[in-house]
Amino acid sequence: MTHWGTLVASGSIKSFVCGLLAAALLSACAPVAKAVEPHSRGGLSLGGLTTFAQRQQLINELPLDRLTKQAQQRIFSVAKSPTLYRRLPTQAIECDQEMFLFLTRNPEVLVGIWDLMDITNVQARRTGTYQLQTEDGSGTKCTVDLIYGDQNLHIYYADGSYDGRLVTKPIRGRGVFVLRSRYAKNASGGTTVTGTLDCFVQFDSLGADLIARTLSGIIGRSADHNYVETARFIAQISATARKNPAALIDVAERLPQVSAPTKKQFVDVIATLARREAAVQATKPRRTVQPVSRRN
Repeated sequence: MTHWGTLVASGSIKSFVCGLLAAALLSACAPVAKAVEPHSRGGLSLGGLTTFAQRQQLINELPLDRLTKQAQQRIFSVAKSPTLYRRLPTQAIECDQEMFLFLTRNPEVLVGIWDLMDITNVQARRTGTYQLQTEDGSGTKCTVDLIYGDQNLHIYYADGSYDGRLVTKPIRGRGVFVLRSRYAKNASGGTTVTGTLDCFVQFDSLGADLIARTLSGIIGRSADHNYVETARFIAQISATARKNPAALIDVAERLPQVSAPTKKQFVDVIATLARREAAVQATKPRRTVQPVSRRN
């Protein structure tokens, strides 16, 4: 099997799943401080080329007519006046579309794989069809809801708290995370998935807001790193499903923190990819080796 551990920087990637970056943004505290001026029209831009106009355009493009009133209120309560806003670096990976959508909607599968590899303390528990509860073992707890999803757009809402050793009282916050993806055939015949993730985070207290301002540079870099590494990891899972499906099915059947129905669904996705790859290979012309005549 592929050496996935080389792509995971001593477990720092675990923050991504804890609220799809909510945990990273809520609990990324360090002794090094970097001051950042507040955004001119509400919220902090975490060092990226993000603007109020860009943020507003994204909100305006959301399919609000397909969302319930409650979902709209949850989005607007955070996205209209976030403490922090960041668009993470756009990632383009080779990944089967079905696998990408499955892992996007079932992040506990990623947590389970990391758990098997013994590189994470994150615990993820599905509490509903579209809801997860997560803990990172360091004081961060999050409830994550997938409030909208189609093949090109997923919107997550996270409500979390941090009560670790770096704060005197719990910090509470909420996040809205908008993942946009598009798909294209590449030169090798596979699928390239291009994904963009926008993060809106809002803290409850002035003290938490101050922490966010002081550490925004560190938080931003950590979020970028986690997103990039997770994208690469997903690409490797897709590649393994094509090249070594038996090994990945063995992993799927042993996953901790994952329900039996989700394990079965993961196995089905792996098997589908393997059949598809076998069909592609069968259509490729076989190379023939010309006989070599030897002259004395």
